Amino acid sequence: MLAASTMTRMDTNKEVAVPTVLITGIEPFDGETLNPSWEAARQLDGSIIAGARVVARQLPCVIGKVVGVLRHAINEVEPDLVICLGQAGGRSDVSVERVAINVVDARIPDNEGHQPIDEPIVEGGPAAYFSTLPIKAIVRDLRAAGVPASVSSTAGTYNCNTIFYGLAHLIATERPRLRGGFVHVPYLPEMATRHPGAPSLALDVLVRGVKTMVATALAVNQDIKLGAGALH
Repeated sequence: MLAASTMTRMDTNKEVAVPTVLITGIEPFDGETLNPSWEAARQLDGSIIAGARVVARQLPCVIGKVVGVLRHAINEVEPDLVICLGQAGGRSDVSVERVAINVVDARIPDNEGHQPIDEPIVEGGPAAYFSTLPIKAIVRDLRAAGVPASVSSTAGTYNCNTIFYGLAHLIATERPRLRGGFVHVPYLPEMATRHPGAPSLALDVLVRGVKTMVATALAVNQDIKLGAGALH
């Protein structure tokens, strides 16, 4: 049975549950005017993917507020699945994150000028949480769809990791039937022109990738075994 859903009436007058997927992206930060995570997410707002209704919400790059904004969006949308996207300038592929850690160690100030260092996201919370998405099946299907992808075992220690840990803590403590995780995406080409040598992915490729993530996460309950580790 689905945790939350939109109800659609069929010709038989029976109500069938339609899953709802929340996709989040982040506002621009660090002097950028775009954030590829939000540009991809907003393209899909209101769409239907694999029979599920998609709702997109933008999150702030404000470490002390972002988890509260995410919580509000989840309470408003009541999704079955949450996929949070974030920018990872310098990465060459779509990075499906494996683990969130309970620390903020901000290399740069956030959009309100705050720069927490060595602070917990949740005081007294577990050291880490694993994603509840089928991360390796997602990577497999992204590659099959022509989208470069890999499993990542570090979501950083900035706003993105804060989002990921906040989501995972909410799932673990309050919403055990909700599934969710975090995915980093590279710069868009127009952003990479201001960062010589930085890799990028076109927006249409990112959007195709997000559609693939949603479809796989809805279809796969038990993740696959796939060698996707790293030596360092």
